[in-house]
Amino acid sequence: MSDLKLQESAGYFSNIVNNGPVSIFSYCLSSILMTVTNKFVVNGANFNMNFVMLFVQSAVCTLLLIVLKTLGYAKFRAFNKTDAKNWLPISFLLVLMIYTSSKALQFLAIPIYTIFKNLTIILIAYGEVLFFGGNVSSMELSAFLLMVFSSVVAAWGDSQAVAVKNAALVAEDVTVGSADLISTFNIGYVWMLTNCLSSAAFVLIMRKRIKLTNFKDFDTMFYNNVLALPILIIFSFIVEDWSSENLAQNFSSDTATAMIISGMASVGISYCSGWCVRVTSSTTYSMVGALNKLPIALSGLVFFDAPKNFLSISSIFIGFLSGLVYAVAKQKKSQSPSK
Repeated sequence: MSDLKLQESAGYFSNIVNNGPVSIFSYCLSSILMTVTNKFVVNGANFNMNFVMLFVQSAVCTLLLIVLKTLGYAKFRAFNKTDAKNWLPISFLLVLMIYTSSKALQFLAIPIYTIFKNLTIILIAYGEVLFFGGNVSSMELSAFLLMVFSSVVAAWGDSQAVAVKNAALVAEDVTVGSADLISTFNIGYVWMLTNCLSSAAFVLIMRKRIKLTNFKDFDTMFYNNVLALPILIIFSFIVEDWSSENLAQNFSSDTATAMIISGMASVGISYCSGWCVRVTSSTTYSMVGALNKLPIALSGLVFFDAPKNFLSISSIFIGFLSGLVYAVAKQKKSQSPSK
């Protein structure tokens, strides 16, 4: 009887592992979970220890990878100095990318952050043309124009929301709060631009380094996180306030839990990406990546005080449409015979 139950449970587990809809749902859930938990942490009053937050997430990710390897669910090469030396520039770019991402998310609403993140796709696409050859199809160009348009609409809707808040502050005679609100609005877009540039540089340079080191997915994850740990903690000690008062102000049991969940979600995203491709197809995965931006953006409307006006909501759906068009364009290009 025990053997029969064991076989039944194994068959049940196999059905889940090879289930396409489950893999898609898991990928979407891990993406939303990571974005929402990051926003929860950086959205705290006077939060100013982004490097520590990222250190905790990388540490959790590294420990989880080691556990998965010990249990036989992940395979990656052991740490060695040669690979570490070759991969170190990528880790610096990773730190720049995740830090600017956390700062942009701190000052911008999740829907606006998600929409502007689409602009990274344009930089990467033209970077690949410049460094690796190829071309941009007319359908891809259409998707890029939609991405730019959605970003313009999002910025317009955000400025409209700021104007409404400023008017309310003026009506209440709170002039200092109004000035602070305007400066926050400007800083968020500066961090977002920096993040788009650093993200594109990270992806393009990593592509070259992967060919040099012959890294697989888990190798990349392991080295990215292990090498990022000393960089993050050193920069934290240099630029962040480690006084007991500031630590108490920045960290609570809720924020610590959110950081741990975010680190686990980052591993989940990577695992679910491969899982989704394996049990469905690369086409389905591309479509899911495009469709996933909609629930991520909408989560900002549900869980946080994101702008809720006609322009901001329209920008979400235009951004969603641009991602869908881009996914279809990439699939058509992959099916067309190479010239």
